[in-house]
Amino acid sequence: MDTKEKLKKILVEELNLEDLTPDEIEDDAPLFGEGLGLDSLDAVELVVLVQKHFGVEIKDMDEGRPALQSVNTLAKFIEEKQAA
Repeated sequence: MDTKEKLKKILVEELNLEDLTPDEIEDDAPLFGEGLGLDSLDAVELVVLVQKHFGVEIKDMDEGRPALQSVNTLAKFIEEKQAA
């Protein structure tokens, strides 16, 4: 399972996106607002989940805001941090 697939599975299962399956989440769909409809509480939970599942810490909003745009941006952020 690649990073994007794992992220989608985590989004659906851990953030209770019951009306979606991982396959229905587009790689470039916005995670917040008009996209998946996540909110600020989901953002906090997602930061914790990224650290728990991938061992990658998002330190602050300057780092988190660009990373948490879409599945693609978050996967890229995780892969870059893991490679460092």
